[in-house]
Amino acid sequence: MSSGNTNETHDPKLRSWVDAANDGKSDFPLQNLPLGVFRRAGKSDDFRGGVAIGDQILDLAAAVRANIFSGDAAEAAAIASAPTLNELMGADPGLASSLRLALSRVLREGSAQEGRARACLVPMKDAEMGIPATIGDFTDFFSSVFHATNTGGMFRPDNPLLPNYKHVPIAYHGRASSIRVGTSTAPQAFPRPVGQTKPADAPGPLFGPSKRLDYELEVGLWIGRGNTLGSRIGIAEAESHVFGVNLLNDWSARDIQGWEYQPLGPFLAKNFATTISPWIVTLEALAPYRTAAFARPEGDPQPMAYLDSERNRAMGGLDLQLEVLLLTPKMRAAGAAPVRLSASNFKDSYWTIAQFVAHHTVGGCNLQAGDLLGSGTQSGPTRDQYGSMLELSWGGKNPIELPNGETRTFLEDGDTLILKGACEREGFVRIGFGDAAGTVLPALPI
Repeated sequence: MSSGNTNETHDPKLRSWVDAANDGKSDFPLQNLPLGVFRRAGKSDDFRGGVAIGDQILDLAAAVRANIFSGDAAEAAAIASAPTLNELMGADPGLASSLRLALSRVLREGSAQEGRARACLVPMKDAEMGIPATIGDFTDFFSSVFHATNTGGMFRPDNPLLPNYKHVPIAYHGRASSIRVGTSTAPQAFPRPVGQTKPADAPGPLFGPSKRLDYELEVGLWIGRGNTLGSRIGIAEAESHVFGVNLLNDWSARDIQGWEYQPLGPFLAKNFATTISPWIVTLEALAPYRTAAFARPEGDPQPMAYLDSERNRAMGGLDLQLEVLLLTPKMRAAGAAPVRLSASNFKDSYWTIAQFVAHHTVGGCNLQAGDLLGSGTQSGPTRDQYGSMLELSWGGKNPIELPNGETRTFLEDGDTLILKGACEREGFVRIGFGDAAGTVLPALPI
């Protein structure tokens, strides 16, 4: 089911003069054109805006100097060539749309601008990626009913879901300063967190490195235009305030979390690192892959009026396939490829993108361009769709067996965790999100 907002940029027949964009394997065909910020690896120059196409990056600052664009697209490209994308995010959505159309025409086969545009390409292998925007605030939701039921069932077998879950989108306020970009070629490396834990058999709390370090397979949603303090964004307008989507891993120290989260929620268990993928796929690019919102089972409460609309019910979901890969030190030493731990789909999220925004602002909270919303761990209904090791090992009781004979209940030092995502639909070209990767280092000496 399409959102009905497709246009010439989504045409599956379009091909790029960048050959790697046409091989059917690249995450970045002409129909994608995600935005990010980069600089040449090993250089100290400023980050600047770029667009992914095949295995290349179109340097927007160079394209502006080459006078490749005109009109609104030229204005948008100039804004997007800055060290962060905040100004473009906060502009009228039509500006980014005009840039997308112009990029599609410049980069497609037969473009009269091919010669000048080729001179503005930088190979991805030669680039260092930066955080796409200055992130003012980070809010992480809890939108997968399957994840909520699984985790709740471990601690409350007779009552896994708390009474509010199906009525209100649950979230916590995360830490923006520890968010970093990480990819499989340049993972975010961070030391194992330390903190207080309280094992069940211990008379009191202990202090030391986390022994139950986990990942969370999430989708990141970037706010575009904000709202003024004291105002709210209605659900009908909510998606027009979302600039785009990427991948997000909200690393979690489950043993620290278990001791500290009552009564106020996560703190040290989640503030030490959050890894994101570098490329933001715009909502416009995702139009062909929109689908109905999650079908609530009979007997579940329907959303309150401020969280409900006919369009949200019909098109609020996103058919985004997600997967998790693990590379252990032993696998790395043997030259082995990462192994898949699980795969799920964002369309199974109980709450939608529009509902996140509408609920976040209903009390008057002012969102700002560049704010980041996490979807919460995206798990599906079966074990092979669980989005965390907490679920896969069922709290550590059922070790995960890897193909090389290793086992894991939680992450060990040296492990690299990789998230991937892609959208596919018959009649349209597959578009991907790149990856988000992080490596666990030993804890710093205490």
